[in-house]
Amino acid sequence: MTDAAQPPAPPPAPPATPEPATPGAPLSSVAGPDTPEPSPSAPLPSVAGPDTPDAAHARGGSPEGASPNASGAQDETPEETSPDMGDAQGGSPQGASPTAAGAQDEAPEKASPDPAGAQHETPEETPPNPGGAQGEAPEEASPDAAGAHGEVPERAASAAGVVGGGGLLVVGDVVTDVVALHSAPVAPGTDTAADIALRPGGSGANTASWAAHLGADTRLLTRLGYDSSEWHTAELVRAGVRPHAQVDPTHPTAVVIAMVDATGERSMLTNRGAGGQISPADWDDAFLDGVALLHLSGYTFFTGPGLALARLAMERATAAGIAISVDPASTGPLREFGVERFLDESAPAGLIIPNRDEALVLTGVGDPERAAELLSERYGTAVVKLGSQGALSASGGRIVAAAEGVRVHALDTTGAGDAFAAGYLTARLNGEGEAAALRAGCQAGAECVALVGGRPRYGLEVHRLYPIHAD
Repeated sequence: MTDAAQPPAPPPAPPATPEPATPGAPLSSVAGPDTPEPSPSAPLPSVAGPDTPDAAHARGGSPEGASPNASGAQDETPEETSPDMGDAQGGSPQGASPTAAGAQDEAPEKASPDPAGAQHETPEETPPNPGGAQGEAPEEASPDAAGAHGEVPERAASAAGVVGGGGLLVVGDVVTDVVALHSAPVAPGTDTAADIALRPGGSGANTASWAAHLGADTRLLTRLGYDSSEWHTAELVRAGVRPHAQVDPTHPTAVVIAMVDATGERSMLTNRGAGGQISPADWDDAFLDGVALLHLSGYTFFTGPGLALARLAMERATAAGIAISVDPASTGPLREFGVERFLDESAPAGLIIPNRDEALVLTGVGDPERAAELLSERYGTAVVKLGSQGALSASGGRIVAAAEGVRVHALDTTGAGDAFAAGYLTARLNGEGEAAALRAGCQAGAECVALVGGRPRYGLEVHRLYPIHAD
């Protein structure tokens, strides 16, 4: 924020006393020109100039069948090394090894449209209700300061970024995560001992929760199931998110059962549930009021009704001059959906945030830097998460900034990629330059892997199977 200059006047007047800043107030824009890069979508205006370099970290999820170290999720990270920023939604219970393997969210099931259920609209200016009342909106979330970073040289000038100030609307999934951490291989036909935890998750919901936790004015458009809607709504509200959520009367909330071995490698069983039914019937143009950035989880694209919603949301955002970003979500569904098809369908976005594997799949090249350059030629800006190597950003076909990984003891890598996206986007909405935004993303990811589950607020002391009420 800028301070108003004191106007000179004879005789000299006493200086005005500024009012104290209000925590959680909407993030204001910051002046300072950068050179904007071309984008096929709504322009992403640049903000402050070059930043002071710093160390940071970002991890992408390891898709099934992907080789280690060829993806944004590094499958083996020793203790005290950078965490994995995977996108799998599930919490690691007590006793989780300090490995930093990532995993993607659930692979979507084919789903047919379902009639919309009761609307859980969240009015603004409503105090948060942690007790579970559905549809209630929190007061403005107070920002959470990021920790210190080490320094790393910025590679080039700041990339074109998201306009400073304004709200964030995330369109994505809410998932009930059931995570089983087992030290021995799963024995077929008999019992295998495991620590098991249940947590709220989902790539879109995780991103929204971290963004609100970090101070962004955040909304989430999602679809909940009849079985656990009050629990999930209450948890979103506790994090500071304003949920726009239909409750599906015939489908449960999406569920992921993640089996995590001693190395952090994950095998997942997925039911998209109500998340696979989200459609244009869930949309309202009023959701864009006060929004500066629309962010879509790639999972939204992977069902027919969800794809129709993504098209509608991007059309409305483009018409309103609102910037658009997209997270590709997972390599498996990307391949199934079709790489060229995804690139075409997500073309209105001016920013894409893949992990290493996703970037390589989307471009067909073997080098993440080259992949970032190619994706930035298509989208305008591409931010690629590189696991223990941090993250990099390209704009208009060239690398413009990079950040190194934050060294941290990783307890659970769930949702780290989602937290990275939230940290990066919140920083851009707050007027930060590209290098600072990369560092903010890496710091958020590092904070995430030090907690149980993919959301903020779950400390290391929480190891109960059911840490919160579920209806």
